[in-house]
Amino acid sequence: MLKKTLISMIVLVTVGAALFHGGKSWLKSLLPDKAHFQVLKQSQTQDLPYVMENIPESRGKILAVLTSTDKMGDDKDTGYEHTELARAYYVFVANGFEVEFASPLGGEPPRVLDGEDMGAYDYAFLNDASIQKRLSQSIPLADIDPEHYEAVYYVGGKGTMFDFPDNPDIQRITKQMYQDGKVVSAVCHGPAALVNVKLDNGDWLLTDKSVSGFTNEEELIIIPDAKEIFPFLLEDKLVEQGANFKPGKTYLEKVSQDGKLITGQNPWSVWKMAEMVVKELGYTPKVRSKTPEEYSIALLQTYEEQGLQAAQQALMKNPESYQQILLLMHGMLALMQFELGKSIDIFSLAHTLKAELQA
Repeated sequence: MLKKTLISMIVLVTVGAALFHGGKSWLKSLLPDKAHFQVLKQSQTQDLPYVMENIPESRGKILAVLTSTDKMGDDKDTGYEHTELARAYYVFVANGFEVEFASPLGGEPPRVLDGEDMGAYDYAFLNDASIQKRLSQSIPLADIDPEHYEAVYYVGGKGTMFDFPDNPDIQRITKQMYQDGKVVSAVCHGPAALVNVKLDNGDWLLTDKSVSGFTNEEELIIIPDAKEIFPFLLEDKLVEQGANFKPGKTYLEKVSQDGKLITGQNPWSVWKMAEMVVKELGYTPKVRSKTPEEYSIALLQTYEEQGLQAAQQALMKNPESYQQILLLMHGMLALMQFELGKSIDIFSLAHTLKAELQA
């Protein structure tokens, strides 16, 4: 998603260069140095104290379910979102759970990588040979016995929109785990797994449940022809089946919990969602330092709720905590929605951050 947004950014800023007095060059100057990404790409699991230190004794297994769909529309590549798997995986493992991978077809599920959107945990997951070996041998859903797991987590990615909704094994696993009082969770497009789950009493699982997921607005900003590409828009389908859909601000963190059902809106909701799963399973989530992405999302939330001055004050307190590229992406999203004032404000935050980091 980020890569497409950045491409659009160059196009739109070139058109609006007069407004920004050479805006293309200025905007490029706000990007992190290449060295920043080179360091991140070397991240290893053993470099993550949160994961490696003070791990509780085994608390059982969590099943992570990934799409097997690798194409959508006119042969556009798709799959599961790498960041949505990696971040939740490390939260679960750090809190004493073993994570097993499954997919409709089994074997190696197709992955979507947005390199510019990845942090240390995402690269560490990618660089861990033992994790990648297990991931390449994901268990076919037909072979899954729900009794072996404490929770199921449906990882997002646009591929889920095609092979999750009508999969009988997803319906079987979800129904049994929910009715057995276990935790059912999903993020972004992952709630597509829930749309056709009917309980033994004849009710849809989603009926009257508070649920979050990728919104129509978020979908259509990035894919204007989404209604033609996908079998449905996720927000519409969740509402159609009786869910109380709970949207947050566009591309900001939002997680909803309704008993044992925990759902997140987008990739930036994964950390909170995963820790809420741990808490619902009866444990206090292990203390974790927030990532630069989380700090940046919180900064943007401050801007939305309190305005530019409050966001600038928050940024100045600890500028090294923030991620430049995430601010640029949200500035561009505002520009794509013709919210010029908002885009200028967010770009100014990115400019302030760059200046502080170079001071």
